[in-house]
Amino acid sequence: MGERPTHIGIRHVAFRVEAYEKMKHFYVELLGFRIEWEPDSDNVYLTSGTDNLALHRAASALSREEGPLDHIGIIVSTAEDVDFWANFLETRGVPLVRRPRTHRDGARSCYVKDPDGNQIQIIHHPPICSL
Repeated sequence: MGERPTHIGIRHVAFRVEAYEKMKHFYVELLGFRIEWEPDSDNVYLTSGTDNLALHRAASALSREEGPLDHIGIIVSTAEDVDFWANFLETRGVPLVRRPRTHRDGARSCYVKDPDGNQIQIIHHPPICSL
């Protein structure tokens, strides 16, 4: 059946947030995260140096079903590992929510859902993948 690919662990979590500025203040000013990248006024990527926390402004009030968790990211060592994981999971009956692609910041990822419907991102993010 082929060898299962490896990963480094969960070093990325993304939240949908209603109180965007307050959340950003909380994580940066109170908990000590620093801004890694802020591509626009609705998204900020924070880091402690070994991980990545994304805050995405919610388009509307969050429903109970939607909740604040957007996705968790499982970090892999190389961009090619993302494609390896995508193939591995797809050939075992796990549909891809989003196919592998390279992002504006150079990261590469794909998305799947676990059996309970939580969105999982398999991601190669250079600033934290080699730590």
